[in-house]
Amino acid sequence: MSGATQYSYKVRDAAGRFTEGKVEAVSEAAVAERLRSMGYVPLEVRPANVGLQREIKLGLKKRVKTRDLAVFSRQFATMIDAGLTMLRALTIMSEQVDNPELRRVLRGVKQDVETGQSLSSAFAKSPEVFPALMISMTRAGEAGGFLDTSMRQIADNFEAEVKLRGKIKAALTYPIVVFCLAIIMCVGLLVFVVPVFAGMFEDLGGELPLPTRVLVFMSNAMRFLLPFLVVATVVGLFLWRRYRHTERVRNVVDPLKLRLPVFGKLFQKLALARFSRNLSTLLSSGVPILQSLDIVAETTGSVVISRALSEVQQSVRRGETVAGPLAEHEVFPGMVVQMIASGEESGAIDQMLAKIAEFYDQEVEATTEALTALIEPLMIAFLGAVVGSMIIALYMPIFKVFELIG
Repeated sequence: MSGATQYSYKVRDAAGRFTEGKVEAVSEAAVAERLRSMGYVPLEVRPANVGLQREIKLGLKKRVKTRDLAVFSRQFATMIDAGLTMLRALTIMSEQVDNPELRRVLRGVKQDVETGQSLSSAFAKSPEVFPALMISMTRAGEAGGFLDTSMRQIADNFEAEVKLRGKIKAALTYPIVVFCLAIIMCVGLLVFVVPVFAGMFEDLGGELPLPTRVLVFMSNAMRFLLPFLVVATVVGLFLWRRYRHTERVRNVVDPLKLRLPVFGKLFQKLALARFSRNLSTLLSSGVPILQSLDIVAETTGSVVISRALSEVQQSVRRGETVAGPLAEHEVFPGMVVQMIASGEESGAIDQMLAKIAEFYDQEVEATTEALTALIEPLMIAFLGAVVGSMIIALYMPIFKVFELIG
């Protein structure tokens, strides 16, 4: 067959048995159509000659981000609300989702649903993709018969989370980039420029000014330390990416983040917004409060708040309030505690939490804008001071020679 490619396929027959095989065709769609005409239900069709490549690329597969889940949840809810069956909606999403890893996982979810499993159970088989919040809300929506509403709430939650993360990244990107540029420029001057001037200084003779002597010493040290610093930086970044989510590291880093002089308040407001929004979303979806607290403790991104929520769980088990234990932790301002207590008394704690989340979303936005306006001139001044002081130290001996000549 001219232009045909060999494809591997997995199908399920009328008796429910799974079968694998290979066939030549001009496209994946042609393979699927042929298999349907033979009475099979196509589960997976892919080029046969890329199997090895896919195995090699497993470690580099694209990660499923919160934005991908938000788009999936919104589109899935729209399809269910429009009257499509769950299987039909999953079939469409597993073919049209942009993220290839999410497409692969959704194919597995569709297969599980076809065998009679619930959607939440199928999600639960891939906890690395679907967070506990999404699984629990889906389960509550299935039990209550409002799956489309639950999926919309999930989409709202994830979209708000993406928006909040974007604002934090916007506030942190500029100072980080400027700081890295300052380091690169300083290392470049010390390694490549200062040695040239050092040779000139030796020819001039006489005693060099103190700033110049310090700069030459740093240049000589940098030439020996640079390989070690490069290796240490690479190893440090690798270890950080691998262990930053471990309990031991978070127990140290999370409290420190809240005590930072400039960004501490921002991180606190971010954690409070995430806590309030997630707990409100879960409670409004009908998830039991103890289960909701357990899920929120894992999704706030702060060990400090997770510890507080563990005490809240014990309080709720004893029949006491949610607000009581929160008042004992500094991370929860008095306003938050009072609003939660008011929500408990009125029986509308989920609505009160939603108002708290909205308030802190606005606070995070205002804080990031203020920080960006403040940090930009400070970082420019910092960069100018560092590089400028090095250049002045380089030229001080030359100025001294000119004075002696005059």
